[in-house]
Amino acid sequence: MIRRFINKVFGNAARTKAAAGPRILPLAEHGIRREQIHPCALKTTRALKDAGYSAFVVGGAVRDLLLGRDPKDFDVATNALPEQVRQVFRRSRLIGRRFQIVHVYCGADTIEVTTFRAASIEKEVEGEEADDSRVTTADGMLLRDNVFGNQAEDAERRDFTVNALYYDPETEEVWEWHGGVEDARKKVLRIIGDPGQRFREDPVRMLRAARFAAKLDFHIDAATRAPIAELAGMLERIPSARLFDEMMKLLLSGHAERGVRQLRAEGLHHGILPMLDAILDDADRQRFLHAALHDTDERVREGHSASPAFMLASLLWFDMQAEWRSNQAKGQRDQTALYDAMDAVLERQRDLLAFPRRFDGTIKEIWSLQPRFEQRSGARPYRLLSHPRFRAGYDFLLIRAKGGDAPQELADWWTQFPEASDAEREAMLIKPQPGEAKPKRRRSRRKPPANEAAVEVKLG
Repeated sequence: MIRRFINKVFGNAARTKAAAGPRILPLAEHGIRREQIHPCALKTTRALKDAGYSAFVVGGAVRDLLLGRDPKDFDVATNALPEQVRQVFRRSRLIGRRFQIVHVYCGADTIEVTTFRAASIEKEVEGEEADDSRVTTADGMLLRDNVFGNQAEDAERRDFTVNALYYDPETEEVWEWHGGVEDARKKVLRIIGDPGQRFREDPVRMLRAARFAAKLDFHIDAATRAPIAELAGMLERIPSARLFDEMMKLLLSGHAERGVRQLRAEGLHHGILPMLDAILDDADRQRFLHAALHDTDERVREGHSASPAFMLASLLWFDMQAEWRSNQAKGQRDQTALYDAMDAVLERQRDLLAFPRRFDGTIKEIWSLQPRFEQRSGARPYRLLSHPRFRAGYDFLLIRAKGGDAPQELADWWTQFPEASDAEREAMLIKPQPGEAKPKRRRSRRKPPANEAAVEVKLG
């Protein structure tokens, strides 16, 4: 009853604003030129228009171009239904269950095409028959949502005003329905509609608010921020695989340090990514985490790839070390204790986060290389240099040194050793340390004496 009243009040306000029509900005007012749009996105919008449909580049691409950034993806929104989009493009594929979308392929590039969606909540409010394409829980969380509508409804359905922007490549116009252009210029992140209702529909929007605020260097509007503390607990009901995906987007965005600070500021770090709880509440771990995030941010900004496996290795490193020490205390040999610790920690965290097993190999190799960096005598450093994961293990060692978990002298030694000449490397080698196992000498097989006569056995 209360939810219907709130929906009616805030929903009618949003629809009244949308009923006035979009604000259409010409090229002179926004500065986004057709040439800035990805060729595959241009081809997609042109083909849809030629088939009699409307089509716009939408969302983050328009926002980023407006802010002078290079968009990572170009998405298209249209009034064509998914099956109609499929009929226009021979090389396309219908995907998704919760949200049906079409992937259109142009060579190696993929454009995501979505049909305008409707805010079908008004059917429930106004007493009309509800569409079972849109299913919610009792407290308003969306479970399935495949109701199609027009552009005004689609704009109302988007999460933040700066993401509800539509660019027409043919006319070079930007269509906005909720003041997104002005908010972008003021660097304000504002949710569309009633914040409480929108966060209840999809609690992950709270994480997206923190991620976008960090990525865009925006501040979150006060009304948008207000219900987050109260509703943060709803994130516990989100499937762990979806939470993991959203957190990796934040941690590998190139703005992870600022993103984690934003999570703490909004009170969202507890319970969302359990491994973050322990790290952010421990000063030593926190220093290590920020070293890892800073290194990853720099890599992303320099155009290098960032690995989810490397990030997981960083987040779980202290847990693995604790497990390793526990195994050693039980009397296990060092190597056995290490590998048992790695298996135990990864399986325990997988139950919480559902991250893919394909990351396990890389994570284990990075971890298992760390003790080997301490062995700087004989042929061991040379063998380590030839290891296929040496670079990842070395990068991890540098982060450990920055975070206070490894001696800086050790990191400096491994920085110099690969670049040194043969003579310099020989001089850098360190005598075997006390307790360091020496390589076993292989015993040669005894050869029979040359004059030893062969014994011949004759049968019968």
